[in-house]
Amino acid sequence: MKLIVGLGNPGKEYEWTRHNVGFWAVDTLAARFGMGVKDFRVKFQSLVSEYTFGGEKILMMKPQTYMNVSGVAVAEALNFYKIMQPDRDVMVIYDDMDFPVGTLKLRISGSAGGHNGIKSLIAHMGTSQFARLRVGIGRPLPEQTVISHVLGRFPKTEEDQVKSVCEKAAEAVEYALMHSFQAAMNRYNS
Repeated sequence: MKLIVGLGNPGKEYEWTRHNVGFWAVDTLAARFGMGVKDFRVKFQSLVSEYTFGGEKILMMKPQTYMNVSGVAVAEALNFYKIMQPDRDVMVIYDDMDFPVGTLKLRISGSAGGHNGIKSLIAHMGTSQFARLRVGIGRPLPEQTVISHVLGRFPKTEEDQVKSVCEKAAEAVEYALMHSFQAAMNRYNS
């Protein structure tokens, strides 16, 4: 069983913010599997949807606990499905200011890099050993704070890039499911 987590914030006021690209990528993956919003249900303080891919159960998850406590929801799912191990069964998709808009970077493990959602995951799972798909959202403008940047919307000029990178992230997850996360890193980090 695999757990694919997209990070974001619940609620209409956050729906189209930069911080929610993880949710968008999970929605894109669900659409690739022929699923939509109606296929998600509330479980583990999240919106979750299940799919069988190559004979393996896949749980797609969008925590509804708000970004900074995403780890609570993920730990709840891992505690329920005791067969899953973070280092081999969890992939997390989230926004990263260290990369330009439209960039996708995959990484097997590492620090939180200042990302509060990842800090929460590490704290609640008790490990930093889990696969990450980092979606570039660019740096704040000089007159912006980090909070106003991540909770702001992408300008119209960047919408196509964001849609494209969410599609690429969903494709990378599928590739990792078919092959391995290492193989996906080799393919999508080039």
